[in-house]
Amino acid sequence: MALSAFDHLVVRVGDIEEGIATYRDKLGLTLDRTDESKALGIKQAFFNLPGGGFIEVVAPTDPSSAVGQALDKRGEGIHTVAFAVDDLDAACATMKAGGAQIIGEGGPQVFVHPRSTHGVLIQLSTK
Repeated sequence: MALSAFDHLVVRVGDIEEGIATYRDKLGLTLDRTDESKALGIKQAFFNLPGGGFIEVVAPTDPSSAVGQALDKRGEGIHTVAFAVDDLDAACATMKAGGAQIIGEGGPQVFVHPRSTHGVLIQLSTK
């Protein structure tokens, strides 16, 4: 599996405004934009990183959403680590062969690492 680039990191928080303040004021990152996905049941804040990639801070608007459930079960923290790969099909096959659980089919592929104790998702896509 050839990773070609870090793409982004998703961090789940309970309060989007507090999350924004943390990454902006304590880490010195510049808020690029905010958004809301009704389909995913989340509010989002995006911070571009020097050298590429970004951090997406998310807070649930719906407690039954994937982020809401993860927040309830595991608390605040890393939700997804996303990488670009040269060959998505080959990378998916390698991860499946290694025991990773796939979530969904088509487009970017999301896996749960086979030895993860915190349910961190690994997302693969082509750039």
